[in-house]
Amino acid sequence: MTAKALDSYDLKLLRVLQTEGRMPIVDLAEKIGLSATPTQRRVQRLEAEGIIAGYAARIDRQRAGLGLTVFLQVKVDGHHERKAALLQQKLASMPEIVSCHIVSGDADLVAEVVVADLAAYEAFLMGKLLKLGIVKEVRSSISLRALRVDGALNVV
Repeated sequence: MTAKALDSYDLKLLRVLQTEGRMPIVDLAEKIGLSATPTQRRVQRLEAEGIIAGYAARIDRQRAGLGLTVFLQVKVDGHHERKAALLQQKLASMPEIVSCHIVSGDADLVAEVVVADLAAYEAFLMGKLLKLGIVKEVRSSISLRALRVDGALNVV
């Protein structure tokens, strides 16, 4: 299903769920202007089609003891398919990395790392990332303050 196949009720439903999370179907139905039964069917269809990929709690990083966010620009050592696949697998398994993108430009990857403090970041960088033997260069940018985190997608 593409965005063109989503009608106005689907879009309202997605907007509400992104900002308010799971809620009783009756409440969701009231917010989007439908009765409970068709709302439930829409939610089930959007879940089955993978448009709604899942549900999760949003955790306050500071209160959870994860006060440091670092954005890494990573260059890999060579561009061999096997090395790239290994790096992707290793990065995906590191819980400190909350998002990672293959990008164009100066870096090969951009990763968002969330840890407790500078000591934890150093342990991650030296003890995990650089020990992979695939990383040629890392540039770190420390977040001083988040202006917006986990924003809702602009479904239209």
